[in-house]
Amino acid sequence: MRVLVVEDEQNIAAAVDRGLRAEGFSVDIAEDGAKALGLIRHNDYAVIVLDLMLPGRNGYDVCRTLRAAGITTPVLILTAKDGEYDEADALDLGADDYLTKPFSFVVLLARIRALLRRSAPQRSPVLRAGDLWLDPAAHRCGRGDEHLDLTPREFGLLEFLLRNPDTVVSKTELLAQVWDAWFEGDPNIVEVYVGYLRRKIDTPFGRSAIETVRGIGYRLDAKGG
Repeated sequence: MRVLVVEDEQNIAAAVDRGLRAEGFSVDIAEDGAKALGLIRHNDYAVIVLDLMLPGRNGYDVCRTLRAAGITTPVLILTAKDGEYDEADALDLGADDYLTKPFSFVVLLARIRALLRRSAPQRSPVLRAGDLWLDPAAHRCGRGDEHLDLTPREFGLLEFLLRNPDTVVSKTELLAQVWDAWFEGDPNIVEVYVGYLRRKIDTPFGRSAIETVRGIGYRLDAKGG
């Protein structure tokens, strides 16, 4: 699942980024309100973590703009403003939750998961391709009755492929969605992780769910291979 963190304090943004990625999330960072709105217009986020005190357009303005545009993505305010009127204003503008700094990452993660559970009815609870299945909310997957142990990156890769069955997705698209939009490493890392994933979801079961489309990318068989 993809999370947008809107935070101008680099140390906080980097810490939240590392923590969420370790939990299997894909993360984008915006340092100001204008950049955040641009990213939201072009990407689908599961949750937005939004600071209030931002350069340019502040968090109140960002939240107001989102709701006026009919965007219902859950918004968690993460801010140093700890007054009750500040919290009331943010919630009245359409924020779904409010957490003050300094904060515990464990609590932040729990709040994000709670927001995901609340919005779950809008999403398919379990993704399936034949007997291959993945439950994003419970962070579990398997083949039939056998559960599979995937790393966070493998889980994110499989989730994206399952959300786009029988569709060829390029390495560039996978890097943007499963790693991040500004990934500057070797794009062949995708090939490496597809290999890891195949050895867990296909090889032990004599299947071939993930097809390589030479020169383009990969396709997941909607029937599970």
